[in-house]
Amino acid sequence: MRLTTILKGGLIACILLSLSVNLVAQGGGNLKSPAGKTQRVRFARGRTTAILKGAVVRGTQDRYILGARVGQTMIVHVSSREKNAVFTILGPDATALEGTDEGLDAMDWTGELPLTGDYSIWVSPTRGNATYTLEVTIR
Repeated sequence: MRLTTILKGGLIACILLSLSVNLVAQGGGNLKSPAGKTQRVRFARGRTTAILKGAVVRGTQDRYILGARVGQTMIVHVSSREKNAVFTILGPDATALEGTDEGLDAMDWTGELPLTGDYSIWVSPTRGNATYTLEVTIR
């Protein structure tokens, strides 16, 4: 009976190890979302522009979520003292909007929205830490 218990324990350990190695190999090793804040954008009554201030450290991203409808125009601008804050905009389908893909270092973007739903703007530093002002307009 003791040998059976040891074999079962060893089998379970092997399965868990195999699953964790597979998870990391597929890029899923970080089970937590990236460090940084997540905030829903609220527009003041009668306003179409929101101005948000924040700071991100290297390796983190702040996420801003806002609802919008197909056909509306979104204008996004980020500024930072050292010009090292950039953004990516993901649509409701989690696809980056053209011109804001990660690595393009977008600081300004204007475009017509292709879908109705929640859009997320991910602000990150290109180097070091970045204190930024994010301006978002929906028309």
